[in-house]
Amino acid sequence: MSNRNIDTSRLRADDLRHLLALARTGRLVAAASALGVDHTTVARRISALEKAIGVRLVERGADGWELTDIGRSVAENASPIEEAIENVANAATGSSSASLRGTVRVTAPDGFGALFVAPALTRIQRANPQLNVELITATRELALHQSGFDLAVAVGSPAGSRLVTEKLTDYSLSLYAAAGYLAEHGVPETIENLRNHVLIFYTGSMLRVGDLDLERHLPGVTAQFSSTNIFAHLEATRAGGGIGVLPDFVARRCPELTRLGSFGVDMRLSFYLAARRESVSRQVVQVISRSLKDEVEERRAELLP
Repeated sequence: MSNRNIDTSRLRADDLRHLLALARTGRLVAAASALGVDHTTVARRISALEKAIGVRLVERGADGWELTDIGRSVAENASPIEEAIENVANAATGSSSASLRGTVRVTAPDGFGALFVAPALTRIQRANPQLNVELITATRELALHQSGFDLAVAVGSPAGSRLVTEKLTDYSLSLYAAAGYLAEHGVPETIENLRNHVLIFYTGSMLRVGDLDLERHLPGVTAQFSSTNIFAHLEATRAGGGIGVLPDFVARRCPELTRLGSFGVDMRLSFYLAARRESVSRQVVQVISRSLKDEVEERRAELLP
């Protein structure tokens, strides 16, 4: 791109805002909703930006629209421009410069997202009523090229230079069962005994998160009841369907479950924060990151009992 002669008079700040909105949402309709326009306007503005620069900035991917390599570079450099526009709007309306506005999208695993991320985001949104907060919960691999989020919480450290990552916290998993299940099937005392029980855990073929590979933690043990949702694991365990491999911060909210421990296996994993480079400098991303760290610090005993 450095070898191209670009007429900078054709570059419009508003077009850059449309590109950033599509990068954060991955969908034309979602980007349009965030900006208060229709989806054809978003497509037209991004097309105009591509013509002005002379290269493709976005392309269709399996999960929506994704930035090209040059698109990521443009978006990263456009983020401060967007923030400057928001500051101008605040000054013109007499709003506090500290007030957050616009739309921010956070992704997180379902259990941690519901129990830790949601309270942290709620505090921020209540303090900034002009801010729209979207929390997307799913336990899945975080793709390096993935669009559709400003800040993500992931199990394990996402590799690659396209994301800015930092460790958020460790958390532990243990085996839990309902009293009725243990009365009928007995209490396993070794990993070998576990092979004779119904295990409840993630659907590995759909998950593709290496740190949540059951074989890595309990060799030779497979899940006979599996789901992509941690709360389905919890309810199946409570219903006596088997022995659940559950995060302690989820299972300990149900005192009727019996904790069987981890059979001497270290089942401690880590949550990481990840932001796309074009989002990391946004004030709202930094505020949310700080709020999540505060939430974790205050409730660390739940994560590592």
